[in-house]
Amino acid sequence: MPDTPLWTSAEIAAATGGTLSGAAFEATGITYNSREIAPGDLFLALKGARDGHDFAAAAFAAGAAGAITEHPVEGGPSVVVADTLRALEALGMAARDRTPARRGAVTGSVGKTSVTQAIKAGLDLAGPSHASIKSYNNHIGVPLTLSRMPRTTERAVFEIGMNAPGEIAPLSKMVRPHAACVTTVGPVHIEAFADGEAGVAAEKAAIFEGLADNGVAVFNADVAFAAVLDAGARRAGARIATFGSAAGCDARLIDFQPNDEGARVRAELFGKTIDFPLAQSGFHWGLNSLCVLLMLDALDVPLDTGLAALSEFQPLAGRGQTLVVHAPGGDFTLIDESYNANPLSMAAGFRSLGARPLPATGGRRVVVLTDMLELGDQSEALHEGLSGPIDAAGLDLVHAAGPEMKRLYDDLPGSRQGLWRETAAELAAEAAMLVGKGDIVMVKGSNGSKASLVAKALAALGSPSSSDAPRAER
Repeated sequence: MPDTPLWTSAEIAAATGGTLSGAAFEATGITYNSREIAPGDLFLALKGARDGHDFAAAAFAAGAAGAITEHPVEGGPSVVVADTLRALEALGMAARDRTPARRGAVTGSVGKTSVTQAIKAGLDLAGPSHASIKSYNNHIGVPLTLSRMPRTTERAVFEIGMNAPGEIAPLSKMVRPHAACVTTVGPVHIEAFADGEAGVAAEKAAIFEGLADNGVAVFNADVAFAAVLDAGARRAGARIATFGSAAGCDARLIDFQPNDEGARVRAELFGKTIDFPLAQSGFHWGLNSLCVLLMLDALDVPLDTGLAALSEFQPLAGRGQTLVVHAPGGDFTLIDESYNANPLSMAAGFRSLGARPLPATGGRRVVVLTDMLELGDQSEALHEGLSGPIDAAGLDLVHAAGPEMKRLYDDLPGSRQGLWRETAAELAAEAAMLVGKGDIVMVKGSNGSKASLVAKALAALGSPSSSDAPRAER
């Protein structure tokens, strides 16, 4: 239990304009999920598909110290407010304002969560820090992450996402970051944007609207809509720091070489040549690492500290985590990219898979794909268009599941066609048929199309040794 509470009932009431019902209390954490309550937590009774007030008694039984509710509840004390979601927002902004912590914010079509956590790794080495967990990047996750920020925090980083226009700017204004970045822009969630990727770029650029005075705008200068990001940063009056592969970028990627330990990066940072190791071998991590270094610099983290963090930062679950599976038919390597997918991340994944050396004893480079979602009327073309990157990467075999991936599957030459099934569950049931001895197998698809079922089924074909999994990409 912390010596200093995260929130007292008096502070909650002052921040939210609420009224205490019951005895005064102190809370050491906060959650809206009664199943996640730890002793001393503050329970937030949000209204959604289910009314959180119905679970207040369970939260108190699990040890909640108090609650934020819209009416008095039985089982324990609460601060009664007019609207619990608005109260959460107010609490988050109060947490922001009571600490001098320097704050960063991350958005982008690809790589938000991994870049956020890599930045957090650098912040951890620099002093007391705080960050989003999982993908807590929406209208609930952002204020919840803010409200959980300890008083002693020196630096923090927040992930900000979107599904539709108009979502990013309000969240950025809530965080009020000192530095904000856009990892990349691509055809993700484009079904919600009448003007396609241009609309996505404008929405991503909206993260700069929330910047604090003298804030830093970091963005990928290689993307097709970099001018949109640049214009958004200039409107915000930000200091601009770009990363990319062209001359003129503040952080310029010169070379990226995968190796047995991950990769080696050569770059120029503010005109100085640097050479450093990564624990990641995916080619997209060349630019990702430069984005991380620019954000850490803007948050007053020394370069050596940032490089040390990157050298140890491992792939996250479902985002490149790699393991060797000891199956009855022979060992194979599984790369789990099952958390999410879009055309940009697919192409990057294929390129990385194609660059991996096969065992001397033989094997294939195999990819297992499930549908990419939320692509609107471009879905057919974007799925069929994956055949080019697959061919360029020299992949040997493609298994697929889902009606959209059937379009790609039918466009492949017979020599590359493995199995196709209507659903990921059907493909997972035939996991043993997807892989052979010495193969390197990457599983990738949108979370909603259940690619994780295939990844889990492949992992279940054997048990990885303690030295092999989970580990950095090899």
